[in-house]
Amino acid sequence: MEHRIIDQQLDSLRDKVLLLGGKAETAVLRAMQALITRDSKLAEQVLEEDKIINQIELEIDRMSVEIIALYQPAAHDLRLVIAVAKITPVLERLADHAGNIAEAVLVINTEPELRQFPEMTTMSDMAAEMLRNALDAFIAEDAEASRKIIKQDRIIDSNYKKVFSDLIGMIINDPATTTSAAQLLFVAKHLERIGDYVKDLCELTVYLAEASIIKHSPRG
Repeated sequence: MEHRIIDQQLDSLRDKVLLLGGKAETAVLRAMQALITRDSKLAEQVLEEDKIINQIELEIDRMSVEIIALYQPAAHDLRLVIAVAKITPVLERLADHAGNIAEAVLVINTEPELRQFPEMTTMSDMAAEMLRNALDAFIAEDAEASRKIIKQDRIIDSNYKKVFSDLIGMIINDPATTTSAAQLLFVAKHLERIGDYVKDLCELTVYLAEASIIKHSPRG
């Protein structure tokens, strides 16, 4: 009976992680939509939703502590709780980057409109897809899928370098664009960091599935 109870608690913990991850993914997509459409109200909505994300993080922390205190999980169950405890702040920080993008949008929308940078849309779409797949891999404890997702971050990095170069050139050649271009540089960097956080999530899935730590390892 006790084992069935802890299974229920662990299932609830997984569900909360999926909820948090879904909220983070939505925040990224909405922030970028606000950027593309110059929608300040949508950007403000992203910032407002961050309060809900923070609350979910606290709930997961409480659930993790209660599971350890009440059920003293061992082996795989303990790895799951540890992985969740590490994944939760990663997802919260990922959502913070979406909030930072939304704040940049509010500044950009006070300036003349610049040309679109399709590479940034590619970065955000890739980051959201990677996050969605990383969460699926976590629930399935699929280490192989996680390793494949980690490699996809190269696409985000490549697009970041292109956007960075283009924006620096824009600032040099047209100083009037400095404010907006600088904010777009921040947006691009936030997207690049989101990709890094998804990699962290995947590394934790590998730890959960294989009890193997691949962070800082060329095997990642």
